[in-house]
Amino acid sequence: MLQILLIVIAAAIGAGLLYVVSAARIVKQYERGVVFRLGRLAGGARPPGLTLVVPFMDRLHKVNLQIVTLPVPAQEGITRDNVTVRVDAVVYFRVVDAASALVKVEDYRFAVSQMAQTSLRSIIGKSDLDDLLSNREKLNEGLELMIDSPAVGWGVQIDRVEIKDVSLPDTMKRSMARQAEADRERRARIINADAELQASKKLAGAAAEMSQQPAALQLRLLQTMVAVAAEKNSTLVLPFPVELLRFLERAQGGGPAKGNAPRPE
Repeated sequence: MLQILLIVIAAAIGAGLLYVVSAARIVKQYERGVVFRLGRLAGGARPPGLTLVVPFMDRLHKVNLQIVTLPVPAQEGITRDNVTVRVDAVVYFRVVDAASALVKVEDYRFAVSQMAQTSLRSIIGKSDLDDLLSNREKLNEGLELMIDSPAVGWGVQIDRVEIKDVSLPDTMKRSMARQAEADRERRARIINADAELQASKKLAGAAAEMSQQPAALQLRLLQTMVAVAAEKNSTLVLPFPVELLRFLERAQGGGPAKGNAPRPE
């Protein structure tokens, strides 16, 4: 009789251990467990750690709460200024409500991907080419709002959306290169013209100053002769201004009148 009792106790202990083993589940720190009992949602999400379910009645689904990096395939569209472009992006999102992510949408990853693609095409059609190339921060914010609005109902939160690359047709690239080259040439010509204008003003000022001081003209002539002679030239041809002759005549105190300067032979 005692032997039968021991067998019954051992069987009960074994059954209890088997029940605990089959009922025990481990939920990791970055996960949440959602239990369905006979097909119905049983309570809220289970926290990380050891959790128990009813064998053969409960099914535990684990939902990852880590941030997911989802690349969006390149989408081709026509901008508002009629330029055909291909734009790809990347979406960063995470699940904030594990139960809603399983109950309200069949596959939340696929749903976010499709929503991102349609929103990206919509952004392309509403934007100019210059905005796609230079004002991406504003477009990223608009794209994030477009994806986040329906995703909230799925228990998903969009953390960030980034436009990765904008591909242009080859003809458009060549046109933009020619435009940039023409713009650089225009700026170079403007800079050269400004330099010529400033130099002419300086030369005009120097000429006016020398006309009032004839000695300065003679000194400048001598400096020019020294600079030319330094080049080791065997023959030096230097124009001799008539104003210098008049200055020398006035310095000697004689000679013809001011308006009748002798002509050099």
